[in-house]
Amino acid sequence: MTLPLTGKLVRDLIPEIIRKTGKRPETCLVSGDDHREALRQKLGEEVLELQQASFTQMSEEIADVYEVLLALTARLGMSWSDIEELAESKRIERGGFSGGVWLLEVSS
Repeated sequence: MTLPLTGKLVRDLIPEIIRKTGKRPETCLVSGDDHREALRQKLGEEVLELQQASFTQMSEEIADVYEVLLALTARLGMSWSDIEELAESKRIERGGFSGGVWLLEVSS
């Protein structure tokens, strides 16, 4: 199966929330490679929302990005602690992003 041409991946309880409003959601389930691809698309959607969020909305959008990352990590057969270990390794080797270093140019 490939991803449907319409719609988008939503949180698991969204169809039930919609039903409680008296509307009828039409859904299907995606799995395997399709689920992984749907999560990648959802991550892009959530990152875009984070980029467009006001300062006061950023924590909500970060929580959405985090939720998608948790699901994607699980689909890859990894745990969140695996990701944290990988991040720590990269931080030791290359640093983090807390310093605010902005690369302007690299000359030869």
